[in-house]
Amino acid sequence: MSDQKELKALQAALAAEHAAVYGYGVVGGRIGADRRIEARSAYDAHRARRDALVREVRDLGGMPVPAAPGYALPFPVPDSAAAVRLAAELEDRVAGVYSDLVRATGGERRRSAAGALREAAVRAVRWNGESVAFPGLAERAATASASPAPKA
Repeated sequence: MSDQKELKALQAALAAEHAAVYGYGVVGGRIGADRRIEARSAYDAHRARRDALVREVRDLGGMPVPAAPGYALPFPVPDSAAAVRLAAELEDRVAGVYSDLVRATGGERRRSAAGALREAAVRAVRWNGESVAFPGLAERAATASASPAPKA
């Protein structure tokens, strides 16, 4: 695998994790008490993945992409039901980026990316109660939501 291709995919995954950490901050502020532990667990998992990606980018000689001060949400999140939808959307988007990382890498990095993809897909199912045959694939994303991706 080309180091540049891997670096680009790692940076995209890092950017997605920054957005997920931000998004889970919103989720945590709106989620009902019955799902707060689940939201905190997901938040912690994304922070850990983000930190690991920072190290991997540096290992390849790159400068880790910084987090934006804020991210546009795909829809308003006024209540717990919307927070649950946002959490599912965050996981779907992260799964998509990790599927790209799986394609761009090999060896241990590919195994790690596949594990992150699997974890995001499982969390998405837990949040929305629905699953897809191949989580993270662009073909599915094109038919899922017309919402714009979180951006700075």
